[in-house]
Formats: sequence, structure tokens, C-alpha cells
Amino acid sequence: MVHKVIIIGSGPAGYTAAIYAARANLAPLMIDGGVGRGQEQLGAGGQLMITTEVENYPGFEHGIQGPELMQVMRNQTLRFGTIIEEEMVTKVDFSQRPFRVWVEDFLYEAQSVIIATGASAKWLGLPEERPVWEGGLGGAGISACATCDGFFFKGKEIAVVGGGDTAMEEATYLTNHASKVHLIHRRDSFRASKIMLDRAYKNPKIEFITDTVIERIHDPALKKLSGVSLRNLKTDKQSELAVEGVFVAIGHKPTTDLFIGQIDLDENGYIKTHHNVRTNIEGVFAAGDVQDHEYRQAITAAGSGCMAAIEAERLLELEGSK
Repeated sequence: MVHKVIIIGSGPAGYTAAIYAARANLAPLMIDGGVGRGQEQLGAGGQLMITTEVENYPGFEHGIQGPELMQVMRNQTLRFGTIIEEEMVTKVDFSQRPFRVWVEDFLYEAQSVIIATGASAKWLGLPEERPVWEGGLGGAGISACATCDGFFFKGKEIAVVGGGDTAMEEATYLTNHASKVHLIHRRDSFRASKIMLDRAYKNPKIEFITDTVIERIHDPALKKLSGVSLRNLKTDKQSELAVEGVFVAIGHKPTTDLFIGQIDLDENGYIKTHHNVRTNIEGVFAAGDVQDHEYRQAITAAGSGCMAAIEAERLLELEGSK
């Protein structure tokens, strides 16, 4: 059987693509990513599955838990007839149509493919980080998204880790909520652009802590962040910093290893798209964080999922194969 469209991945982008594709009578098959294996491989639902309160997604005036939002979207895809395989794709071949997609040794074929495999934040990798993180990002005090979780830290003292534009942008944004932001960087020079760095330097709420790394997070037993242990890499001096939140801004890794050599990726591994969601392979589309390194929001991912489904429908209709 050759499917009209296969959606690889889920999350806001994948589920929205499935809803639109199903309503267009494309009978989509979604291979959702299966069971997550931690921070690096998140599985079905993506980063929203490890997010506590979501207050900026339209339609939920009192907010909604991330996993609950993903379940609502999933139920909606099923309502319109999407077939969901709770597996992870292990291999693809986009060299000819129908496109071929494997889950281990099982082969699926499709006239079009929508990639919605997302991206995962890079974390500090500390042994205490995981227990705190498992308490939920914003709620536990560790986050990789200032826009998502900054609101939870009104009037609180927090830290941002990183030295690039993202770290400067997150630190500057967080001063709208936090009483003080400690920007921690392992070097004394920054990768950030001059304009972003100058903006952060001029902000009286931001304090720079350079040549320093976080060595411990407190307190994993409580699944709540109460402070961090620091070490200066030049002097080896150790110190304690009482903060209620840590925002990790050392980058994201798009989930695209599967597509190396199959479609065009940029230097950071994100899928290159034109006309919003089209890849360099006609009939293969990409939506959500796997191709968006700028916004990384649930609402923008959902919007691109909608666009990908509409583009797939238009292509199949033009070819007379809808």
C-alpha cells in the first residue's frame, strides 16, 4: 500500500499537519516517534511532553499542561481518522517516489512526506539535572525557553547559561520578569553579536559571571531548584549562587540525523525550507522546530504543520493523485 502522506514525528507541527491532511481526505499515516528516552530523544509529543504549564497557546484561557495539550491534539487527529503508529522511523529513502520510510525492517511507502521530528534543547549534562528536570521544566526551575517559562519567575533571582546571541536575548527578555539575571559563561569572551552583547551589558538587571561553570544543581531530592554550585575555570574557586531558576541557552539540536544525505540541511543541522515548508525534494515537507531555529514556539510549529499539509494536498491534487 502506498500512502498519500506519511507524517514523521508528532508534537504541535505533526498533529496539526495530521488534522489538516485527514480533513482533506489524504488518510495520513503518522509515525509519532514512539516512547521518549529522556532529554535527547523525547518521543511522541516532543518538548511539550516535558513542559508543565503552557499559558501562551491560544484557546486555553487558564493555561494547560504540556502533556495534556498534546493529548488533546492527538485525540483530534484520531477523530478525523489519522492512523498513528507508536514507533520511531529508523531509515528513509527520498531518492525516488513513492518515498520509502522504514521502522526497523518494516517498509512504508508514500506519495508525500511531512517531517515534524522537532528539536531538543542541549542541556548541561549534570547528574543532578535530570531529577530536577523530570519535575517539569518551568515548574522545577530549569528551562530552555525564556518565552515559554519566564512568566513563572516574576520577582525572582535566576541564572542564564550560555554565551551566544540566544543567551543574551534570553537574559535580556527575562529581566522583564526576574529581579536579577546572572549570566554564566564558561569563557571570558562571547560568541554573541556586538549589538546583542552591548544590549545585555547595558541592562542593570544582568550580572555577568565569566570563566565559570555550574557544577551542581540543588535540590534534586525536592525536584525544585534552590541554587547552584559554581566553579571558576581559571582560579578553581568554588562558590554558591542562590537562584530559583536556571535557563540553559547553549543551543538546540534538530532531530535530523535520519535525513543526512537525503535532504538539504543547514550548517546547524536544521532542514532547509523555501516557501515556508518545502524542502529541496518535491513532495517532502518540513514543519516545526526541525526547520525553525528562530521562534521555536508551539503556535508557530502548529502553523507550519498546517502549511505543510496544505502544500501536500495541493501537490497531490495537481498531480491527480489525491
